[in-house]
Amino acid sequence: MPDPRPGAAIVSLAQAAPRAGGARGPRRAAPDGDAPTLHVRCGSDIRDSLAMAGFQGDFLEVADPLIQGPVPATRSLDGYHDTRARFVSAAYGVPLAEARRRMAGEWAALLAADRYDRVVLWFEHDAYDQLILARVLDALHGRRGLEGRAALVLYDPARDGASVGVVRGLGELGPDALLRLWGQRRMVTRALTAQGVRVWDALRQPAPRALARMAAGLVPGLATMAPALRRWLQDLPWTTDGLALTERGLLRTLADEGGTASTGTLFRAYLTTDPQPTLGDAMMTHVVHGLCAGPEPAVIKDDPDAADRTATWTLTETGRRLLDGTADWAALGGLDRWMGGTHLVSPMPSWRWDPETAAPIATGMADRAGRGEAQP
Repeated sequence: MPDPRPGAAIVSLAQAAPRAGGARGPRRAAPDGDAPTLHVRCGSDIRDSLAMAGFQGDFLEVADPLIQGPVPATRSLDGYHDTRARFVSAAYGVPLAEARRRMAGEWAALLAADRYDRVVLWFEHDAYDQLILARVLDALHGRRGLEGRAALVLYDPARDGASVGVVRGLGELGPDALLRLWGQRRMVTRALTAQGVRVWDALRQPAPRALARMAAGLVPGLATMAPALRRWLQDLPWTTDGLALTERGLLRTLADEGGTASTGTLFRAYLTTDPQPTLGDAMMTHVVHGLCAGPEPAVIKDDPDAADRTATWTLTETGRRLLDGTADWAALGGLDRWMGGTHLVSPMPSWRWDPETAAPIATGMADRAGRGEAQP
């Protein structure tokens, strides 16, 4: 999974090739050598493999982890970056000024993409990628300078598994597989960017109604968007126990590991259970910290001073009660998090996920949310 912590904005793949080991096999022409090209990805996980495959264009990482934290509907780009940088800093331990600088730099580079003759978007099927893809498509919508010059490489395991393998993400693919996907790229049309606008607008609303409608159907041109939205919406607190699907999965994994596990063990074991993994280790640790919150934590960090990457986590009696279905996490006071524009707070979150109808349902606080709760 891509790392949500900010990295370098634009990197030359031609310069990265020696560090990545150079092109494999006989020397061949660069696949993107016919035009100045910008490759856009929501992380750095394929950068070296693209260089090894012989690509020589520039590489841009746009890695704002929209699956976690507040996503404000403000029209001010500075205000947006301020909100997101505060979240990234607090959630992943990135210095605030660095998070703000990198986030603004990534976006400025994307907005200047029309200086390239070709812009290629590399994304996969999970919610982390799909929400960032929606924002990128929204930014490209109406950009006449990019019409006919932008293309999308979208990995869909249902479609591409037979040709390149079924993997959790593009970062697991080698250079030859990325070359095959490159050959399947398709043009980014105005109709496609309009779908990105729809998703991006819906994500930032205080109520997830519009997202739920898209998740229950199809998003034209983006076959992987609706399944990703369905999986992401299941991280609303459930009507059964107040837990997100991810939170419940982490608690079960801890229980299966004997009640105690290191960050690395917990992460590796959890990935095998998630129907559509979306988290890197830093994002998973942020979820675990949420389970440590409130007056009756479901998890405790054995050594509060230990670095998260080397920490050990233990399931509490509250966590076991949640797994038994005899407690509700929201009612216990541990819930205070954002999903897009929706603020979920104990003891009565405005929205929950109903597993019987497989859809979000409004609670008593949803009327306030529907009127437009203040953004962070």
